Amino acid sequence: MKRTYQPNNHRKAKKQGFFARKDTDILKNRRKKGRKKLITTK
Repeated sequence: MKRTYQPNNHRKAKKQGFFARKDTDILKNRRKKGRKKLITTK
């Protein structure tokens, strides 16, 4: 039986990575606030 979660790093990066967030307001707001880290990673 195949399990439900089949991780794929490339797909995850495209959906959740830096370049996915680049075009949203999230990064803009974090820059404006002066965050040391723009995105949180493990």
